[in-house]
Order: sequence, then C-alpha cells, then structure tokens
Amino acid sequence: MHSLSETAHIALSRCLELKKSEKVLIVTNPGTEQAEIAGALYEEAMAMGARAELLYQPVKTQGDFAEDDVIRGIEASPDVILSISAEKLGKDRARLAAALVGADGRSYDHIFNYLLHGMQALRAVWTPGITSDMFLRAVPVDYAAMRDAADRLEALLNEASAIMVRSPAGTDISFSALDRKAMRDDGDFRSAGKGGNLPAGEVFLSPAVKSAEGTIVFDGSISDIGGDIVIRTPIVCTVKGGYMLGIEGGEEARRLEKALMYGLNMASTLVREQGMDPELALSYGTNARHLGEFGIGLNPAARIGGNMLEDEKVLGTIHFAIGANYDEDAPALIHLDGLVKSPTVVLLMPGGEEILVMENGVFAE
Repeated sequence: MHSLSETAHIALSRCLELKKSEKVLIVTNPGTEQAEIAGALYEEAMAMGARAELLYQPVKTQGDFAEDDVIRGIEASPDVILSISAEKLGKDRARLAAALVGADGRSYDHIFNYLLHGMQALRAVWTPGITSDMFLRAVPVDYAAMRDAADRLEALLNEASAIMVRSPAGTDISFSALDRKAMRDDGDFRSAGKGGNLPAGEVFLSPAVKSAEGTIVFDGSISDIGGDIVIRTPIVCTVKGGYMLGIEGGEEARRLEKALMYGLNMASTLVREQGMDPELALSYGTNARHLGEFGIGLNPAARIGGNMLEDEKVLGTIHFAIGANYDEDAPALIHLDGLVKSPTVVLLMPGGEEILVMENGVFAE
C-alpha cells in the first residue's frame, strides 16, 4: 500500500495534473482524520511548486453554512480547490439569497459551483467523509482503465431515451434520459471546469424532471442528515412523477423520511431567516423528494462500508439520489444517495432498441 504522501502525489499529479506556481486552496476540519489527509496534500502541493493555502473550519453538515473565510477563499478563484471535509463544504449564504448566473445560463446558489461549472474557472476535488484507509486503498487505482469504462457508459447514456433498472430486492423503475447528458467522476480533473470525488469511479446523470415511475428498493447504504448508514432492512420507495411519495421499511426508512422533511423545513427556515423568495423556497422544499441522480459505480477497489463517498463508487452497484440534481433544474437543499445492489440496467434507445448494460451487477460484454 502507498504511503500518505505517495497517495497525495498520485491525486495531485494523475487526477489534477497540478502545475508549478498554481494557486491551491485546501479546506478541511481541525482535529479530524481528514485534516491529516489535507496536510499531506498541502505538503505535496508545496513540494510540487504550487502556492497552497490550508483553511480550517468546523465540521459542516447538509444544513450548515460555510465560514466566511472559506467563501472568501473560493471567491479569490484559485486554480484548484480541494475540500477534504468530514461532511460538507457548507452552504453559501449570499448566493442562496441571490443566485449567480453562469456563462452556461444556469443559476447557481454556491460560489464554488458557479466558478467550477458555471464559469469553468477552476479544477476541484471534494471528499466528504474520506478516511485514511479509503484514501490509501481506493485512490491509487488504474485510472486509464476506469476512464475507458466511463467513455463507454457515457456514450451509451447520452444516446439513451429512457433507462430501466431492476434488482433482486424489488427495484423496478424507469425514467426519461431525453436531453440529459451523462457526467463522469473518473478521476480526470486535469482541465478547468472539471471536478469530482476522490475516491473516483462513477458515471451518472440527472433523470429528466418528473419522469421517474416505479419502485426503488435501497439495500446497500444510504445518506442521512446525521451521516451515512449501512441498510439492514431494505427501504422501499414508491416513485410517481419523479417524486418519492411512499417510503416503507424499518428504522432506516423512518430516518430517510425524517431527512426529507428536514429538506422541506430547511427551505421554510431560509424564508424566515435569510429572506429567500417564498416561491423559490417552495421549489427547494418540494424538490427535496425529487429523484435527482442515477449513477453507476466503477471503482474496483471500493467497498460498501457505510460511507457514501466510497459506497457509490463500488463496482457492480448503482445508486439513486433524492434531492438536488446536477442539471440545476430541480434545486433542493439536500442530496441523499442510496445504493441498490446487484442491479440490472437496460437502456431504451431512440429507435426502440434495448441495450443491456448490466445484469445482476455484472457488466454486459
């Protein structure tokens, strides 16, 4: 196994292709395991000749705002940003009150997303909940092979008009992919406007708004407001018109329902305390139940352990997220990923052809 400094060098060189004199902002939380990883990245960035800055802020959850110093650091538009956090980077208070419009014409409620996606002005990595074991085991992988697999999946998803997913546990859902473009998290963050997780390893897209119909049975792990959990009793979600209208199961199902209500209530709080437009807040609250993401895991070194940063990359699984999507046309204040094990994925192509992508968790030849 590689050392911490060696793995930091792999991340900065193979994934970000860091150059001498580039400005790097690293954000982390003091006294945490993540701070040790951030420190190794800082030292390695300096050794590579970059101009690195290391900022600390308290641990932030899905409902917290980033510290002002962190927002100002991002506003300075560094070449590279690394958020090496126990949970989240934190929300942007100013842009939630007054969103920014990027060069792509989309509205952004965080300066980070605005500069990364809207203006393609920086490169970035974010690692919510990363551990040293995960960093050392699942970051030094064969990126060439992973990117080849991502190429094939991205091309197929971009052509598909609809996607159908089934699983032995009972998942049976379909949704439109019309006018949607697949995105990839394959560790290639070497050019401006690119960013993603470490560990990397997924291809994903946002289902067309209000198009999903059927049942999702989460049986791997799932995100919760208080942290990710391994699922013991499967969570059965009924999806109609793109929204989660029924959630059944055990304690995990009750926690998911509570998290979705939190997303709704958070929008109401922003109206009272931050002056958010009530109509916009209603959209945010409603979309807390919308199906925001479909993703396919590609990292052969990843394993399910109750940490969604790694879990959603596990080869042979797919995941759905409830809440905010990546096309910025169904904004929400939460984004909760959940895994489906041993999935069968079929793509419906425009000409009526069906293409089997994965059967019981194994990619089709």
